[in-house]
Amino acid sequence: MIRNTTSRAFFDALYESSPDPWSFSSSSYELGRYERILQAVPRSRYKRAFEPGCSIGVLTERLASICDEVEAMEISCIAVDRARQRCSTQTNVHIMCASMPDQMPTGEFDLVVFSEIGYYFAESQLASLIDRLITQISPGGTFLAAHWLGFSPDHLLSGDNVHQVISNIKELSLEHSERHADFRLDRWVRL
Repeated sequence: MIRNTTSRAFFDALYESSPDPWSFSSSSYELGRYERILQAVPRSRYKRAFEPGCSIGVLTERLASICDEVEAMEISCIAVDRARQRCSTQTNVHIMCASMPDQMPTGEFDLVVFSEIGYYFAESQLASLIDRLITQISPGGTFLAAHWLGFSPDHLLSGDNVHQVISNIKELSLEHSERHADFRLDRWVRL
């Protein structure tokens, strides 16, 4: 039997087996990646941000300090419960259990943080998803992506492939790029 590594059941099983399956709240890699993400955003304040694939809300909690409003989303309802607990004192954070592209928040964003989720989509699905996301980013808004550069049998694309797909979107212009030992981070502006 082939397991579907993009399904809610797959992610729920991971969160049932561990409260933090990727050690988002404790690993030096993850904490360092979050720090680089926050340092790479060009503004000190954003009106409305979207963080798809928020997991247990570690980055979400940090984004709340620089955003008037944060919309976050995660496919696993188990992870959403943990993220809501983590962010319970941040009244500007809204976290929903949903999957992209079927269920997405409405409205406009001036920041999208697309971190560690792109490789769970096939290339054509990812391109369509990014095209749809772009329609919700205000002109001059920030689209930031950060992805691990290692290999996982659970991933459909590599981190480099994800960033190449995003780079092919004509409505985005690359402003900033970083390559670290384990991950890459790119920031685009919406034209």
